[in-house]
Amino acid sequence: MKTKNSPVSYLSWLEKHTSSLEGKTVAVTGSTGGLGRELCRYLLYLGARLILVDRNSARAETLRRELTAEMPTAEISLITADLSDMDAVRTATEQLSGEPLDVFIHNAGAYSIPRKICTTGYDNVFQINFISPYYMIRKLMPTLAERQGRVVVVGSIAHNYGKADPKSIDFADRTRASKVYGNAKRYLMFSLYELFKDRTDVTLSVTHPGITFTGITAHYPKVIFAIIKHPMKVIFMKPKKAALSILRGIFEGCETCEWIGPRFFDVWGLPRKKLLKTCGEEERRFIGQAAEEIFGKISTEKLA
Repeated sequence: MKTKNSPVSYLSWLEKHTSSLEGKTVAVTGSTGGLGRELCRYLLYLGARLILVDRNSARAETLRRELTAEMPTAEISLITADLSDMDAVRTATEQLSGEPLDVFIHNAGAYSIPRKICTTGYDNVFQINFISPYYMIRKLMPTLAERQGRVVVVGSIAHNYGKADPKSIDFADRTRASKVYGNAKRYLMFSLYELFKDRTDVTLSVTHPGITFTGITAHYPKVIFAIIKHPMKVIFMKPKKAALSILRGIFEGCETCEWIGPRFFDVWGLPRKKLLKTCGEEERRFIGQAAEEIFGKISTEKLA
């Protein structure tokens, strides 16, 4: 069904790089954001049954109504999860474990937000961008393995803004948003490369959208943002195009240190796969071990 928001403007690309998702169940975190909304349209266009995982239940319900108005045969269900709240994350993960899940897409993220320490004892930016998605993916492995499923995560070029610091795992003592966010994405990406390197029952794709105009880019002071937002819309890719990198991850897996993102300078263009040289083997091992230690802690300890 063609509408003003229909993804068929990229029909030739879709025909070449995707196939039908009929009979497949796909869960998407951060589904109501700019990238998430466009990704959901692509998934429904390809016939997937969709699970919207979002912290804002009202916005998720609005999106469901919007999507079903565009595509009346769409199958969409909702799960509410605030990734800064471990209890909510556990509940959502249990709900997802009961679904016939083929693909889990972690798209949600938080960049420049008021900082706090979560009940896990870690910074909330680290919690949202790394701890919660890592926990969900680890817990969902048996469910995904039943269907030879795939995990697709959204990384970021910000991962290259610094290296892991054993003395400050979550960068709670840092103030620069780009470094705090980049550290969390670095942990997410490279911990998953370690987790998946010997697995064959569940596969991984690490993707990134480049720079696109979504809510996560609206972190500048209001006066500055009012000036730059229109040039940003012109210069950077629209979410509809940027979401193609994430979509391609469903159909193409990544080996260790490969990712899928915009062709030119990791910022513009249609997606391609690229080998990352931004994290050495020793640091990857450290990140992987730290991830498992944190997972073990939050899986067994009663949090305050």
